[in-house]
Formats: sequence, structure tokens, C-alpha cells
Amino acid sequence: MRIAGVVLAGGLARRMGGGDKGLRLVGGRPILAWVIERARPQVVALALNANGDPARLSRFGLPIVPDGLPGFPGPLAGVLAGLDWAAESIADATHIASFATDAPFLPLDLVARLAAALEAGADLACAASGGRDHPVFGLWPVALRHELRRAMVEDGVRKVDLWTGRYRLARVEFPSAPVDPFFNANEPDDLAAAERLAHG
Repeated sequence: MRIAGVVLAGGLARRMGGGDKGLRLVGGRPILAWVIERARPQVVALALNANGDPARLSRFGLPIVPDGLPGFPGPLAGVLAGLDWAAESIADATHIASFATDAPFLPLDLVARLAAALEAGADLACAASGGRDHPVFGLWPVALRHELRRAMVEDGVRKVDLWTGRYRLARVEFPSAPVDPFFNANEPDDLAAAERLAHG
């Protein structure tokens, strides 16, 4: 496998009061900096899926890939944008790994473990912890990008689970103690919790 990566930062962050969740600070650094630091070594190239003016994110030095579908249709649009970017820009890319923009403690072995699940016979893989699936932390074959676009445009598929339910999906469990590595800062109160974890 030759795996590229995409950080999904194209949402509207309504629960956080709008704006870019990834630019909120934890431990004196933007959450996105934490995510990039942990994700970049796991993939051959990394892009940022984000909409709007790309200049606000230029400091991170990543290609900015906007949604190709209108109306902020959700994380699947970011996955599709990442698949298109990998197919067009990364030689011989076979898969992309997707990462949430608001999870500063994501596992350092995430991609390796998801890839192992695909090598064991699954079509797609996503992370899980503490009895919960984390479908935006997934591994997606570039070969499925046209099927994903068709599902979104023609069938109106928006929920990740509806898409992954069409394939053999491996759920790769990660330990949730002492800290759930998929802790995400969705709301303002979560930032305080992330701050404590960063200094823990």
C-alpha cells in the first residue's frame, strides 16, 4: 500500500461556535499542529481538506484541498476530496487515511493498524475505542473514489456509516485508557479538558 493522508477540516464547527476548530489552542499550539505532527509521519504525503480562504491555513505548509461538492455535505466530501487529490497528485497512491482536525492525541500507529486490517481482507477500515466507532479516522481505497462520488451525488449519501455499510468494514479497536486517543474538542468545554490532557 502507498498511503497518503487528509486532515478533515472542512466542517462548520457549529458546536464550537463556528470558525476553525483546528486553530483553537491547546498547550499553546493550534490543535491542527498537534494533529499534523502525529499524522504526517504515518503517510507518504498529507493534505488539509478545508473550505473558504486557504490563506488562513498557509502557515501549516500543506496542500489545501476544498470540498468538490457544494453545501458543506460533511466528512464524506472531505474524504472524496482527499481521494481525488491523491489520485491526481500522489504517484501510485493506493489509499488515503483520514484524520479529524480536532483530535490532538490521535494514535501514532493508527495508519499501520488500519492497513493491517485491510491486508487481512477488509475493503475499508475505521478506528474504534471505548465501544464507539470513529469513522472519520479511516482508510479508504483510491479505487473507490468514483463510487463514492456517485453515492453522494446520485444517492444523496451523507452519513459515513451509510457509505461504509456497503463494504466489508474492519473496526480496529484502540485502548481508551488512560486517555482515549480519539478525544476530540467539539465544544468550548472540551478545550479545557484537552489542555489538562496535554499537560498530563
